[in-house]
Amino acid sequence: MKTIFLSVSALFAATAAQAHPGHWAEVAGHGHWLGAAAIGGAIAIGLWAGLKGRKAKDEAEADDAPADDSQEA
Repeated sequence: MKTIFLSVSALFAATAAQAHPGHWAEVAGHGHWLGAAAIGGAIAIGLWAGLKGRKAKDEAEADDAPADDSQEA
């Protein structure tokens, strides 16, 4: 019963963590900016590869499409 009371009281006592702009310099000092840049680069490479693959797929489908014979009149 004691652990349930402590768990429930800890749950209701929790608040959201808040930071002010003064902490941004601390984040930059710990290499988090480098990690954010690496994640951004990975997203950019993934998007570029996905768009490149879609373009190649569309070109392959266009090559496989039957020729339109309606203009041979």
